[in-house]
Amino acid sequence: MTEVATSVTSEQLLVIIDPVARRVDSESARIAKDVLSAGAATKVCLPDGPEEFARMLARRGSRRPVVVGDDHALVRAVSLLHRQRELAGCVLSVVPVGAGSGVLSLARSLGVPTSAVAAARAVLEGSEQRLDLLVDDSDGVVVGAVGIPPLPAGPEPPAGATAVGRPWLRTCQSLVRTLVPTRTTRVTAASVPSAASGPARLRVEVDGETLVDLGQPVEAVTVTPGGSGAVTVEVRPLSVGAAATPLRADGHRVTVSGADFRYRADALVSGPVRRRTWTVREGGLALTLPKPS
Repeated sequence: MTEVATSVTSEQLLVIIDPVARRVDSESARIAKDVLSAGAATKVCLPDGPEEFARMLARRGSRRPVVVGDDHALVRAVSLLHRQRELAGCVLSVVPVGAGSGVLSLARSLGVPTSAVAAARAVLEGSEQRLDLLVDDSDGVVVGAVGIPPLPAGPEPPAGATAVGRPWLRTCQSLVRTLVPTRTTRVTAASVPSAASGPARLRVEVDGETLVDLGQPVEAVTVTPGGSGAVTVEVRPLSVGAAATPLRADGHRVTVSGADFRYRADALVSGPVRRRTWTVREGGLALTLPKPS
């Protein structure tokens, strides 16, 4: 399906409206389509599933891809472009649409407006910004953060507490909000250990230096792109009595090893694995964001 409106900008857009977005919030998806079509020449695609989504993205030609959907749709697009080795040369845009703010927390943490109108205007009027990514040793890509163990759903932040840019703390907070696993999740939600399932014994190495070893039980590990080509690692040791001081380090390469563990990377829970290495890729994602005021 193609709709072309009077063009305000010379750039052509490929607008891919995720089927979940159409099902759970068709009104917001329609509004996003109308705003985008009124401001640029658009080709609107309505894929029926992930395979058709991938096919349409691969056939975008010179058009800038715009994903209308939730965090899962955003991660799917980034992962597909990464596997095609086209991510670095592609400017991606997103209009967050989903059932509740929990499934839009990743987009919000990146600085994307969660209002369909505001996000669509940012697609038309915003600017390209380069954000760091994590790439693991199985060629998986992480846009937001890695959490070990996968944390359960947490409360939403207070109204007005929208993350701007990419501060690592806000991204870590977004990790504990609701990110319901998609069909590609390797484990079911029921099998995901909660934060209360007990401490883990893990070795965490940052640029070859050991931050914590197997002898120190830990409650949680968070790995987040920190900007400027660095990754921020935070380890919360098991506390007895008084709260233990978190261990923090910055670097470029993080390896976690030990007993079988699962981890959450963006909207996907993976594992169990015994070893995983994440390397930061500076400026690996070009995303259209609102221009600074």
